[in-house]
Amino acid sequence: MTKRNTQQRRHLILTQINELGEVAVDVLAEQFQTSEVTIRKDLTALEKSGLLLRRYGGAIALPQEIVSDDIDSKRKVAIAKAAAGLIKDHNRIIIDSGRTTAAMIPELGNKRGLVVMTNAIKVANRLLALENEPTLLMTGGTWDPHSESFQGQVAENVLRSYDFDQLFIGADGIDVERGTTTFNELVGLSQVMAGAAREVIVLVESEKIGRKIPNLELPWQQVTTLITDSNLALDTRQAIEACGVQLICAEL
Repeated sequence: MTKRNTQQRRHLILTQINELGEVAVDVLAEQFQTSEVTIRKDLTALEKSGLLLRRYGGAIALPQEIVSDDIDSKRKVAIAKAAAGLIKDHNRIIIDSGRTTAAMIPELGNKRGLVVMTNAIKVANRLLALENEPTLLMTGGTWDPHSESFQGQVAENVLRSYDFDQLFIGADGIDVERGTTTFNELVGLSQVMAGAAREVIVLVESEKIGRKIPNLELPWQQVTTLITDSNLALDTRQAIEACGVQLICAEL
């Protein structure tokens, strides 16, 4: 079974579970003419990607209350797809912690030879679930429960020893005049990440742009591209572009 066939089968399994609400391992194995072991691997990979929930003998669709607040919301997916479109095969990238950045991972399935550094266990798990598993690097460091990521001097020193093509990072808010902002006072690692990458790409939903949050994370001078959704007002678009930042508004 080729990787392409594996991806197609998993896509069909996901489509089926979203239509029926649940699937059984033995039924899927007979349907796809493969072993139950293979189907269990498929379901495990899809669960790690946050796309379903495993149950004894099969899997069920995500409950609606989870779907409504899931990382794969419509806007996050649109932004994630636009971000993934900027990545070339064999790129060396950093993916920071966060729901929007994590939503990029399923979009990387067709990228070849990627080297990915992350400070987030959830991002790492989603990367490992990809069929074309990229080379994964972890920062290590001190675990920060607020951001659910590793922070601190160890993580910073690890990052300083590498060179990357792109950083993909989220934000709690955007100050149109200053740059990205955050509720978290631990901004040192974000700045080191930005310094280690030739391009800094910020992923943020339009509703966060204009939020008044005290902590400046990355000034516009450090940001190459801002990717948001198409709900952004025209005057705000113009103000951001006037700061010298490339603006991409993903269509919903």
